[in-house]
Amino acid sequence: MRFREGDRVELILRSEKRVGTVEEVYNDTQKCKVQIDGFPVTVTKLQKYLVKVEGAELVLPQFADDWIKHCKQREYDLACLLDYEDSDMSAEMYEWLISSADNQELLARAWLDGYEVEKEPLYYVKLPHFGYVTNRMDYTLSQSKTDAVMLTESKIKRMDERYWQFAVPVEEAEGEA
Repeated sequence: MRFREGDRVELILRSEKRVGTVEEVYNDTQKCKVQIDGFPVTVTKLQKYLVKVEGAELVLPQFADDWIKHCKQREYDLACLLDYEDSDMSAEMYEWLISSADNQELLARAWLDGYEVEKEPLYYVKLPHFGYVTNRMDYTLSQSKTDAVMLTESKIKRMDERYWQFAVPVEEAEGEA
């Protein structure tokens, strides 16, 4: 197992299991410096004494998940995933990626280590005097919330940007019933 700076690790020190953070990795000697309880500890034989602590999975927005799936489907590598110059990356993904170096690192770590997709809030679209937008073919509006379709912000804006002003969070609308 390879360790990186910033990885959380477990090791037994003085007969106690401790959790620390990798501060430095010496690849040529297979040693690393781990910070435990405010003190640096140099560890040799990494595979024998250190275990990586698996934390919570990384959480990415839906558009980043779409981009990773797009890249994997086309068998792109990590370099192509992060290359935003000559790609068919969405504008939303491009803006997110260039807005912060942390986002670039987050995307790379998600590609390598796995991730979860952020749950987007859901909304009903309730038009004044007409009711809720539905996804039915025989009628598109209804006074009944049970017929209403739950949509994400991006889906509402793709239907018609003007609908966004009539979006009601699903939780709020549930309180109206």
